Amino acid sequence: MAKTSFSCSACGASFSKWSGRCEGCGEWNTISEDKGLSSGPSKKSLGVKRGRTIPLSDLATRETPPPRACCGVGELDRVLGGGLVAASAILVGGDPGIGKSTLLLQAAARFAKAGVKTIYVSGEEASAQVRMRAQRLGLTDAPVQLAAETNLRDILTTLEAEKPQLAIIDSIQTMWSDHVDSAPGSVSQVRAAAHELTTFAKRNGVSIIMVGHVTKDGQIAGPRVVEHMVDTVLYFEGERGHQFRILRAVKNRFGPADEIGVFEMTGGGLAEVINPSALFLSERGEPSPGSVVFAGIEGTRPVLVEMQALIAPSPHSQPRRAVVGWDSSRLAMILAVLEARCGIPFAGLDVYLNVAGGMKISEPAADLAVAAALLSAREDMALPADTVVFGEISLSGALRPAPQTENRLKEAQKLGFTAAIAPGGSKTVSVNGLNLRKSSDLAGFVGEFFGAG
Repeated sequence: MAKTSFSCSACGASFSKWSGRCEGCGEWNTISEDKGLSSGPSKKSLGVKRGRTIPLSDLATRETPPPRACCGVGELDRVLGGGLVAASAILVGGDPGIGKSTLLLQAAARFAKAGVKTIYVSGEEASAQVRMRAQRLGLTDAPVQLAAETNLRDILTTLEAEKPQLAIIDSIQTMWSDHVDSAPGSVSQVRAAAHELTTFAKRNGVSIIMVGHVTKDGQIAGPRVVEHMVDTVLYFEGERGHQFRILRAVKNRFGPADEIGVFEMTGGGLAEVINPSALFLSERGEPSPGSVVFAGIEGTRPVLVEMQALIAPSPHSQPRRAVVGWDSSRLAMILAVLEARCGIPFAGLDVYLNVAGGMKISEPAADLAVAAALLSAREDMALPADTVVFGEISLSGALRPAPQTENRLKEAQKLGFTAAIAPGGSKTVSVNGLNLRKSSDLAGFVGEFFGAG
């Protein structure tokens, strides 16, 4: 049974029983029974106990933007939204061996050299192993403090005593809390560790970067609520066979989401790539059927990538549809629109689509480039090597304009392209040395560039 309490409406004094006169302020008939904050079972509800009053502010209140610390690695600072925000919690995920620990050790060294007190806590490697990596990367002169520990209570006690500005936890799946009765890496342990680290960051003004393992489908292992707890979620992408690594922000409370940073894996660690478009197109040779350059936008950055398609007769009753770096369901939609609106069948043909360089594209503006690559491969006709393509395709066959047309065209012109194919409704912009050709629908595009439709 919930305990009944009484309080004075004049002075706020609390009493265990009712009386006509308040002993605190002397007022009469001001004592009344307190109403509970919530109703329900006494062990599950808030009951009648009061908390502190929260200070409120209006929408016109102006606050200075949170201070940021830059590490000097331009690609990492770009993905973070302009630098590391104080008291922020960041979750970094990626496949095993992709380079997460290498990148964060390099970032820790750069932050430490910039005057940010940094602690690197490894739960997967001994301190000697981390030092070996630092020697290989040439970072032994950086004032980074190392620790090898998995007990969350000991880690938080150390951080509270040392008062660093940045703490890196590698990884969140190895941490364990002694008040949770489950093994490290379990859902409850990961949730508890992420919650404790995030609240510690907010309470003490420490920026914390947590490394998270990923599942087979590329999602961060553990409960999805972990991604909601933190301020920023970064994914480290790349193929083992490619030297390119892409750090992508899928959530950022302090900067643009879908921003990317491009790195190149070298013998001395990860080197930032200043011009990723030139890198993605560096291995592109003479124009060939099925090869089309797409002018895309990743976050705030224009990026040019090569879309490759291959069409081959299928020996099976069910033709294959293989996609790397793009959405397979969107490829099925493009094939259906080409057949229904342009009369170009792909029945009995295997379709292979690849985004060169290990890049992953999710932008709808890649539709027209994919369609051009498919038609080029099917008709064995190569588009001019100096042409870029972008635009969204609707189910009716109409071409819809893509945002930031001018930025796409400027990036293409900077890399030596002289022509661009875009939807008819695109904003008319003039870029010196670039010829912009427009098509209003997919059938008109097919008829103009492939002589059919």
